Amino acid sequence: MSRTFRRAALTGAVLVSLGLSSTAVAGGRLDLVMKGLNAGTPHVPGELLVKFRDGTSLDQQAALPGKLGAQKLETLSRGNGKQGELALLRLGGGRDFASTLVALNRHPAIEYAEPNWVYQHSATSNDPYYTNGSLWGMYGDATSPANQYGSRAGEAWAKGHTSCGDVWVGIIDEGYMYTHDDLAANAGVNPGEIPGNGIDDDGNGYVDDVYGWDFDGGDNSVFDGVDDDHGTHVAGTIGGVGGNGTGVAGVCWSVKLFGAKFLGKRGGTTANAVKAVDYMTDMKTRHGLNLVATNNSWGGGGFSQALQDAIERANQANILFIAAAGNSSYDCDSSQNCYPAEYPNSNIVAVASITSSGAMSSFSSYGANTVDICAPGSAIYSTVPRRQQGQVVSGYASYSGTSMATPHVAGAAALYKSSHPGASAADVKAGIMGSAVTTASCQGKVVSNGRLNVSGF
Repeated sequence: MSRTFRRAALTGAVLVSLGLSSTAVAGGRLDLVMKGLNAGTPHVPGELLVKFRDGTSLDQQAALPGKLGAQKLETLSRGNGKQGELALLRLGGGRDFASTLVALNRHPAIEYAEPNWVYQHSATSNDPYYTNGSLWGMYGDATSPANQYGSRAGEAWAKGHTSCGDVWVGIIDEGYMYTHDDLAANAGVNPGEIPGNGIDDDGNGYVDDVYGWDFDGGDNSVFDGVDDDHGTHVAGTIGGVGGNGTGVAGVCWSVKLFGAKFLGKRGGTTANAVKAVDYMTDMKTRHGLNLVATNNSWGGGGFSQALQDAIERANQANILFIAAAGNSSYDCDSSQNCYPAEYPNSNIVAVASITSSGAMSSFSSYGANTVDICAPGSAIYSTVPRRQQGQVVSGYASYSGTSMATPHVAGAAALYKSSHPGASAADVKAGIMGSAVTTASCQGKVVSNGRLNVSGF
């Protein structure tokens, strides 16, 4: 069950346009970045993430933006004279973006430079809860209603395993409606923050981040209305309150949900994704939260070393990064269009989508070496905000996408961790992969050759 990481050759067209020979820019990381740029992968015009090499002096780091005629927008990770900083820069007008990118990657003081890619969530809308047959993703062979291709969460519930206790899951996405009738009881609260006092009580750099932080808006409002439906839908599948006679039930009936909003109306950037991932890692290490995983139902950017490094920092903190494979029907083993799902980090669990009949969803990307497991993702009912008489109220809707498959696996990680409290991130991943049920549509398409099965968790 190993991952592979492939390198693509920089296309001749791009090399000629830059006036460079193939040997001048040989190397996997830059090749991958330029492949995305050449393919027109969306990025913020003129913005670059620049990581200085460790050991580069603070004076060198401070001088570079001026030499480029660039503006330093913010520091994502501070340098200290030993560790090189990661900074977000905006190039001045008239400077060619691609050639500057290549030149920076060849600069001896710079470890890498890359575009500030733009990501989108991985969902598509669908038409029209457990007792009426709608919540098929939670069913199994022995549930009523039954569906053999569901996650079999209902079978775990029937054995008394409904609660995830003190386990937390981070939602890196849009915001989520933490006041929703089916989510409010499971909304995690920052234990180091005093609500509403205007002070950064826990010293993490964010004032009053009680329910999380909005990196897109730059404030503590992690729910901004009906446009945050995608994040709210994801939250309901992970941890919608079960047994309350209302709406839906998540894989874990009681689990602490915590938000890092970085997707806005125009998507989200690499810079904000890096900050969101690091925010969750810091929350775990700073407060000792039992944070088992983050749910990442988004993708679409090109290769980013900065984001891969942030995912690895989460790995070192024993946090799984559960990621949507994407909705473009790509073979992620060869297309290299499935970031962040196809990064080689061992803490990534990449998720493809199946339908209620067991077929792979027509939109789902896959990869025998890069995508790990299948899970229910077509016609999934969950929580959403809706507008009623000018007010935002609790609602429900059916969506489809690998975005919807991913939170089934995030909920599974929480369920497994709650019954195996000493399990490492690697142990949790192994538990999920090892219990997968071999499924014809997933054979040769995902690492596990099968679909999610939480009945024994």
